[in-house]
Amino acid sequence: MRTGFFHDERTMWHAGGDYAFTVPLGGLVQPLAAGGLPESPETKRRLKNLMEVTGLMGDLHVSSAHEATHAQLRRVHPESYLSKFKALSDDHGGEIGHHAPFAKGGYELAALSAGLTTAAVESVLDGTHDNAYALSRPPGHHCRADAPMGFCLMANIAIAIETAKTSRPDLRVAVLDWDVHHGNGTESIFYDRADVFTLSMHQEGNYPLDTGALADRGTGAGKGFNLNLPLPAGAGHTAYLHAMDRVIVPAIKAYNPDLIIVACGFDAGAIDPLARMLATADTFRQMTLKINALAEDICDGKLVLSHEGGYSEVYVPFCGHATIEALSGSGITAPDPMKRALDARQPGPRFDAFLRGEIDHMAEQLGL
Repeated sequence: MRTGFFHDERTMWHAGGDYAFTVPLGGLVQPLAAGGLPESPETKRRLKNLMEVTGLMGDLHVSSAHEATHAQLRRVHPESYLSKFKALSDDHGGEIGHHAPFAKGGYELAALSAGLTTAAVESVLDGTHDNAYALSRPPGHHCRADAPMGFCLMANIAIAIETAKTSRPDLRVAVLDWDVHHGNGTESIFYDRADVFTLSMHQEGNYPLDTGALADRGTGAGKGFNLNLPLPAGAGHTAYLHAMDRVIVPAIKAYNPDLIIVACGFDAGAIDPLARMLATADTFRQMTLKINALAEDICDGKLVLSHEGGYSEVYVPFCGHATIEALSGSGITAPDPMKRALDARQPGPRFDAFLRGEIDHMAEQLGL
């Protein structure tokens, strides 16, 4: 299998914001030694480092990409937003939306992040690769057309889709977001459209607080083409795989897309500081195997993963490695150093039965 891996060291230089974790500095809030928001380059860089040390990188087709062009960005973001972002970026950086700071030059780095996802999608659609992974940073799934938020400055996946559709207007895309936070930005961009099916599986009541409800199914032509699966806090390995089998795979199969894109966040991992879920590296491996098998079944294997959240510098590299092992079919592994401890912390039989019941109930409400 030919798997493309798109990354660029320059995206690791994205920075900004006077925060201590997610709290603005000032008053009694003291600066952190490491500084800034939990969205740092280290989770992504350490994933790439781990892949280089194990040799997994050698099983991939590795490349960078160009920045998304202004014309490509304009297919999603209005000129009013782009011009404001560019002017502030050229000056000294700053912050336009909620928890979405950037330093000088942040506009170009965000455009490069979007370019990585766009190149990954194009490489799969044109047959250069069977599937692909984009190590995009900053992430994109919270960014709406006219406003950034939640560490996301440009809507990477939406930009890639709209670019692909310029030469393939009939392209049908399913976007599965398994980041632990609701993919509100991607949802909002395609909420009234039937040509892009958006699905978000996330921790209920996490972030954003006012989006991601089960009842939110789209509007107008998009009615029924948006799906949210809010999972209770504490859901672990078994619940995530049941959700894939009971809801996600059947819903995407019924839609029958030409391409599947995964908004691939690793913050459902058990030791993530911004979530309360219990997924493990093997959870991400198994979910990737399931979505890869589905892609092989319904759309000639056309599958792209675009990196989103995940804030444990220790654990994200192992979750990412397991995911890319499964995506590429490589036999090179990075054994999970926390497997024994995290397996012991998984929900017990009674809570697992409750979680399965909740997922089954939501599936029935969704008509699945």
